[in-house]
Amino acid sequence: MEKSAIHLHSKIQVGTVDPRIFGGFLEHMGRAVYQGVYDPESKHADEDGCRKDVLEALERLKMTVVRYPGGNFVSGYHWEDGVGPRENRPTVRDLAWNSIETNMFGTDEFIQLCRKMNWSPMMSINLGTGTPEEGRNWVEYCNGQKGTKYADMRIDNGNSDPFDVKLWCLGNEMDAEWQLGHVPAREYAIRAQQASKLMKDFDRSLEMVVCGSCNVDLPTYMTWDREVLEYVASYADYISAHRYVGNENDDTADFLAVTNSIDKQIEETEAVCRYAQAKNKLWKRTAICFDEWNVWYRTHDVDGNQQIAPHLIEEVYNLEDALVAAGFLNSFIRHADTVKIANIAQIVNIIAPLLTKGDGLLIQSIFYPFEMMSRRRNGVSLRFAVEGPEYASPSYGKVNTIDVSTILSENELQLFTTNRSLDKTAEIHVNLADREIVSLSNAEILTGPDAKASNSFEKPDVVISQPFDSVTINKGKAIYEMPPLSFAAVSLKLK
Repeated sequence: MEKSAIHLHSKIQVGTVDPRIFGGFLEHMGRAVYQGVYDPESKHADEDGCRKDVLEALERLKMTVVRYPGGNFVSGYHWEDGVGPRENRPTVRDLAWNSIETNMFGTDEFIQLCRKMNWSPMMSINLGTGTPEEGRNWVEYCNGQKGTKYADMRIDNGNSDPFDVKLWCLGNEMDAEWQLGHVPAREYAIRAQQASKLMKDFDRSLEMVVCGSCNVDLPTYMTWDREVLEYVASYADYISAHRYVGNENDDTADFLAVTNSIDKQIEETEAVCRYAQAKNKLWKRTAICFDEWNVWYRTHDVDGNQQIAPHLIEEVYNLEDALVAAGFLNSFIRHADTVKIANIAQIVNIIAPLLTKGDGLLIQSIFYPFEMMSRRRNGVSLRFAVEGPEYASPSYGKVNTIDVSTILSENELQLFTTNRSLDKTAEIHVNLADREIVSLSNAEILTGPDAKASNSFEKPDVVISQPFDSVTINKGKAIYEMPPLSFAAVSLKLK
């Protein structure tokens, strides 16, 4: 047994947790759209061709915002291919994933899905092979009133009311050589400024996400962000960050310490945002949109061989992956003052919490920490100190054995804790200095038989969340025990 104490004060706050950090990402890649959310041939298909079983599972995650249609896909995508009567839409070859795109699912279908699921749409425009004007025209299609060319096109397609899409990404991963239309930072910044001006001139209420560094290992990491924001900061409400992590060395303890590196990436990006704010003499600082994140390292099959809906990067997740997914969300909450949007990549089949096989559906391990935290997301993030055991990671330095984030609402404290120990139970003591904890509202825990345990279609309940009532309240403090390799979400009532 190892004891750890978490010390907090309700007035020592980071900032309000933006619900949009619990967002998702849907790209035209592999089986994410076709055979994922959209499968009119399935016995689960609803009147719109969407899979009811997939949507019912996604509803549990309470996602707030979903990014679409890519991803690398968007740098070769022309939105007009995906609107209008389906029989008139062209079938095209997608060069990003070497796949065949039928365009049977496009803008109107995505907006309809967002309305069904109560998601805010987050659209990415093509700044690879597309133009700033094409982006502006898409805004008119989505948000324009009757009487202009593209707004009337939407109305002719059966949608009289504007879609009112507020959040727009100015391209995708434009710093990367693999991206269609990749250019140096200065040239991208010019494109982004032109597109943002055109789009905001049409609709002043839009929020813009510019492309930041997509990989911490690229030689342009952070120099790209600096150059882009020096030029376009006044047009950039957010700058994107992407991160995929893995356990390539098969070292569970080292893998679980990757939260240090996620924190570091956020803080380095924030530093560049502060620099650009100062250099451009702006009152408002660009915030961070962490619009792609997940565990991804086992499957690298990204060539669709010119097939429709090929099986690409369908990662199978285990317990240690779920604990790292919780670590990403913990880090976003710890940086609530600067991380305002985040999107798990992706939502079904492609490195996702859900997998389909025929008419079957599997809920993967990484689904559960997202669900546990999303339902407890409202409030302000608190700063804290952890007093307890630590260990040294060869890749990421020293970490507390307990990974933590906290959210305070008016009369409730949410605690999210991961016990990274491979073999020791953790006794957690919670000390909120200026408020008395009076009772346990509810709690859940996620663990499994070992770090590599995973769910399968044959055994779907190996790694799932369970009710957790082993919490005691003593003299206004809370105490609970966590088994090795576990994640807990604990809701405590305050006096």
